[in-house]
Amino acid sequence: MTYDRDADRLALLEATLSHAAFDGWSQKAFDMGAKDAGIPADRALNAFPGGMAELLAFYHEVEDRHMLEAMARANVSDMRVRDRIAFAVKARLQRNMRHREAIKSACSFLAMPHNAALALRVLYRTVDAMWYGAGDTATDFNFYTKRALLAGVYSSTVLYWLNDKSTGAADTWAFLDRRIEEVMQVPKVIGKFGGMASRFPNPFRVAQRMRPRGFRARSARG
Repeated sequence: MTYDRDADRLALLEATLSHAAFDGWSQKAFDMGAKDAGIPADRALNAFPGGMAELLAFYHEVEDRHMLEAMARANVSDMRVRDRIAFAVKARLQRNMRHREAIKSACSFLAMPHNAALALRVLYRTVDAMWYGAGDTATDFNFYTKRALLAGVYSSTVLYWLNDKSTGAADTWAFLDRRIEEVMQVPKVIGKFGGMASRFPNPFRVAQRMRPRGFRARSARG
């Protein structure tokens, strides 16, 4: 009997999210998700041999892809750069409103010391996808700095959003608008380094290897 592993992965992810909201990113949540999805234990293990850590990484990959698709549909190239970034953050969070409790549990899971590398990897890929979708073409020290600044903005916005009780997350979007200014200060930050920045190793090659599959260089205006 044949089966579609990719379909199993998507079905397992969707079914496990509701359990992760209550049981955390645990084996129990994974097993319950497999049961709900009607996927036998051996197939579930084949879909995610790395367990919940691999499933969480897959969840971020799926959400990054949906975010990029939303940016493409909105034709963000016609927006100011700061608006492109704000749109990316909003698109990602708005799509996940019903999964906020699962995301809270994911934050706790990623905060564990043994998951530090995974936490950094999924955060990097998300902010890299945001800049990619926004049309960023930097290949020098500016490339690294933009992603570091956006990582701080995005992380703080997620934490604010997780506890936001305002209608339509209005307070979160106001918070994001204030924090997004940090990203737009990149030229000033680089200017303060002056010639010193040129002595740092070019991070472009390393960052390129960390990009999600399917990413291609893309030029943009603004």
